[in-house]
Order: sequence, then C-alpha cells, then structure tokens
Amino acid sequence: MSIQQWIKNEVDTNDVVLFMKGTPTFPQCGFSGQVVQILDYVGVPYKGINVLEDDELRQGIKEFSQWPTIPQLYVKGEFVGGCDIVREMFQNQELQSHFAEKGIPTRQSA
Repeated sequence: MSIQQWIKNEVDTNDVVLFMKGTPTFPQCGFSGQVVQILDYVGVPYKGINVLEDDELRQGIKEFSQWPTIPQLYVKGEFVGGCDIVREMFQNQELQSHFAEKGIPTRQSA
C-alpha cells in the first residue's frame, strides 16, 4: 500500500483525523497543540496521527491535501484545514456546527 493509499484509508475510515506533530497527549508543536486543545474542548473523539514518526507520511500528507503545513484536520473524509482555519472556525462557532452537520457528537457545553 502506498503512503497516499494509507492516508486515504485513514481519512475514510475515521470520522475525525488530525495529522499532527506529536500525539494528542504530547503535541510537539504549538500549532498542533492548539488544534488538540480545541478538539478536546469541543469534546470530539478523534484519531491523532504523528507525522514526525515517518518522513514519507510527513511529505505524503502535504501532497494528499495540497496543503503545505501541519497540522491538518479531516472530518468525514473531507479536509477542513490547518491551525488558523480550525481556530477561526472554533471562535465563530462554525467548527461546532460543522461537526453537528456531519453527525459527529460534541460536548454540549461547547
């Protein structure tokens, strides 16, 4: 399986996937950490994939999305964006609405 096929499989088989530097419990860059905080606050279950473990994955995800930076958030197979987009969507309540539209449960307080 090529790295592109592997990425597509992860995006297609998990409702919410965050390609990030580090892990959800130990983010290794501030931008990844911010997205983890937002997802945790909203209370969405997600899969975090550490791109630092594999250079092929780190480059492959950028090619897959045609997006040059990490982290990258995918919801129901669709690329949402990186840290700035996720943060802006969260602040405008758009992220919570997006999860609701996709049928993904969030914590009520968010």
